[in-house]
Order: sequence, then C-alpha cells, then structure tokens
Amino acid sequence: MKAENKMRVSFPSRSVNEALARTVTAAFVASADPTVDELCDIRTAVSEAVTNCIVHGYRDTIGLVYITAAMYPGGRVVIKVRDNGCGIEDIRQAMEPLFTTCTTGERAGLGFAVMEELMDKVRVHSVPGKGTTVTMERKLKSRSKNE
Repeated sequence: MKAENKMRVSFPSRSVNEALARTVTAAFVASADPTVDELCDIRTAVSEAVTNCIVHGYRDTIGLVYITAAMYPGGRVVIKVRDNGCGIEDIRQAMEPLFTTCTTGERAGLGFAVMEELMDKVRVHSVPGKGTTVTMERKLKSRSKNE
C-alpha cells in the first residue's frame, strides 16, 4: 500500500534534540486528526526510541539519528527511528523489561516496554557495529469531523 504522506528528518544525537524529535513527529501525525491520547502515546514512543539511540546506540559519541514517518490509508502511521551506532547484540534480551546496558544506574530499562505498550506493533532490526532501526506502527481511531 502506498503512503499518503511521508516525512524524514535527521539530527545529532544530543539529548536536547529529543524534544525536536517528539515535536516534529507529532506535528506530522497531527494532520491525521488523532486523539490527544494517541498523539501523546506517539510522542512518548518516539522519545523512548530516540533516547535509546542517544544513550545506547551512540553511547558517549555523537552521531545522527534518523526518523521517517509515513501515513497510510485508514489512519495507519509507521514511524522508523534509526541510528548507525553500536547495534544490539541480543535484541530479545534488550527488549526485556528492566534490562539495560547503562552501568550508571540512571536508566530503568523500560524503553522498549513503553514503546510496545503505546504502539500497536514494534519491530527492532539491529546489526552489531552497524546500528539499529526501530519500526513502530499505530492505527489511529477514525474521528468524525463533528466531534
């Protein structure tokens, strides 16, 4: 199925750019007239995915984070967040709640669990030494123009 609309953005993996990622993606999705809850869920899921790129993918270096988003007929939104960082050795383990590679104790290890709770589908593709792509999908509820 062909996308009705697409967007692509990239930015340096600095934590200050998490807000940029949330805002740009929310502005793109807003054209589909989502509910406030749907928009909040998408913003949070994107924030978690971008944080993973910054904290785990690039660790103490700066690289680029890439976001693509597409709107499909019927209100389906597909968002991909990608980095060219260190990659994930064991995706299944990384997606376990409370698992984290952070050694400072500052991270709870709930990023993937949050994404899975807020989105309809979450897929992770990663190649160690090459980077990671997180693909998230959400079907927006149909809203009539009279609401």
